[in-house]
Amino acid sequence: MTTLGKTAGGLYWMFRHLERSENTARMIEVGQRIALTRSSDDDEWGSILQAAATHAGYVAKHGEVTRDLALDWMLRDPDNPSSVLSVVKAARDNARVVRTALTREVWEAVNEAWMTLCAAMRRKVHDRDLQDVLALIRQRAAFVRGATHGTMLRNDIYDFCRLGMFSERADCTARILDVKYFVLLPSATAVGSRLDDVQWETILRSVSGVGAFQMRYGQQLRPREIAEFIIHDRAMPRSLAFCAHKLEENLGYLAADYGTRLPSHEIAERLNQRLLGRSIDTIFENGLHEFLMEVQHCLAHLSQQIEIDYRFYR
Repeated sequence: MTTLGKTAGGLYWMFRHLERSENTARMIEVGQRIALTRSSDDDEWGSILQAAATHAGYVAKHGEVTRDLALDWMLRDPDNPSSVLSVVKAARDNARVVRTALTREVWEAVNEAWMTLCAAMRRKVHDRDLQDVLALIRQRAAFVRGATHGTMLRNDIYDFCRLGMFSERADCTARILDVKYFVLLPSATAVGSRLDDVQWETILRSVSGVGAFQMRYGQQLRPREIAEFIIHDRAMPRSLAFCAHKLEENLGYLAADYGTRLPSHEIAERLNQRLLGRSIDTIFENGLHEFLMEVQHCLAHLSQQIEIDYRFYR
């Protein structure tokens, strides 16, 4: 392998962490919007922490969930390994380890992301600044992606960067979609109501998909079509199908470069064919939550196998 295992791991996790910073900002925006439709603001933030898989750590430190503490936990708490500042710091640390594998532009974009976000979140983020800070998080992640796309060779280094990014993005998309039936819907009586429609629209907005959805399906936002769009649309950059396709594609490039197929390639192929090959009607009939849990399990298995196959820690 032209990329040593430790370098491959550094690239993979650098981009997973950067993607997680943006995804955390998107989860916070979900909480902000959906809190407007619920009577208990603090209960809503407990749901968002559960969806982000950080609820247990929060409760261990703070106990009762409040909006202000939840926001601080997700944005800047050093005791939360998935807080925005924690993951951007981890991305920068990984970038320093693999500095020679990166172009100057990519390194500078990562370093500037860390310095800019540290300055923006040096103190607790006030309500009046929250939207600007969330936009800044997304912007800085986009700058790194742009520098990568515009300056990196399309070789194994680039493939490991992409594997990290799309592994994390697929997991977050599944979590955001799972929020709908797992924690957000107050009761079965709300299905088909205005509240139900607003929640589905919020899920669509959280993946920056409203405009693209309307180009596909028209102005009316229908739950079945929203779910199908987020799961199956291969032209939508944050859909499960798009991410799964890119994971299989970049693993395929590595197989061609190194002249061998490994177990991770089979898992990626199975993710595409067995999970995302199901119709939306079949998914709903068998349970959307169950389907999304299966997707998340497969993604976790794939991530673990990539680490083993490419010897990240050797």
